[in-house]
Amino acid sequence: MPLDPQIEIVLEALRGRPGLRDVPLEILRNMPLPPMGEISEMAEVRDVLIPAAPAPIQARLYRPEARRDLPLLVYYHGGGFALGSIESHDAICRRLAFIGGFAVLSVGYRLAPEHKFPAAPDDALRALLWATEAANELGIDPSRIAVGGDSAGGNLAAVTAVRARDESDVSLAAQLLIYPAVSHHTPPTASIIENAEGYFLGRDDMEYFMSLYLPDEAATRHPHYAVMKTPDLGGLPPAYVITAQYDPLRDEGKAYAARLREEGVAVETVHYDGMIHGFYGMAGVDVGREALDLSAEWLRGIFAA
Repeated sequence: MPLDPQIEIVLEALRGRPGLRDVPLEILRNMPLPPMGEISEMAEVRDVLIPAAPAPIQARLYRPEARRDLPLLVYYHGGGFALGSIESHDAICRRLAFIGGFAVLSVGYRLAPEHKFPAAPDDALRALLWATEAANELGIDPSRIAVGGDSAGGNLAAVTAVRARDESDVSLAAQLLIYPAVSHHTPPTASIIENAEGYFLGRDDMEYFMSLYLPDEAATRHPHYAVMKTPDLGGLPPAYVITAQYDPLRDEGKAYAARLREEGVAVETVHYDGMIHGFYGMAGVDVGREALDLSAEWLRGIFAA
């Protein structure tokens, strides 16, 4: 299927941009954010600090209603483990909460290269465990908690679901995996080769991000990074996996969903033709808004059940 016309407009606006390697990270992190469209009103939005070593983890809580027993989605933003922030994903988290009727805790985990693997997955797990400990303070129901994220954040959500099963007493209700990174980029999948350049996230971008994130070659095989290498995926919570046609991560997302299903996990997969990496919730892209809303409604149904 050809590119969606609204995605073509996005890519045309990006044409000619310098490669990520050519722009200092500090500049990339401080570039003005694109318009995020309609901002969903919340009953409460507040920044919190999660106690952790070596430093507290920044997070933001979104509550669409005042009642004190809301389900919770712990959300991890994308950005190749080196970019992205609570601010960059503010509109996405607000709309998830608004459409789904659940609270969202957006986690500002430590970024590379200042903090290499395993800092991010350790922060991700700590944030989840703290949310269950602080359920009364947050006004959420500790028996109805899910994890979710996009791209690098989808990686952290998948890894955290496994670690919650293996390293805690937390029983997650669901995992929302939006074009998740679940394997190393080498050897490349067909989708990495097909979409190597020209579709927002390129193969060189992926290699650059991982050069910043991973401390050594051994880390490329660690299941807290390459979660596909987890020996056993049984007993994990239901998953909702989103993939896009022109996304280098397409094939690994599909393969992870297939393996979850093979090992007895309830999985709903939604593939979007004509879309690129990053389309989810993208301003000015109707399908991106639709994808966000449908995933929020799926979570609403899981929490209701």
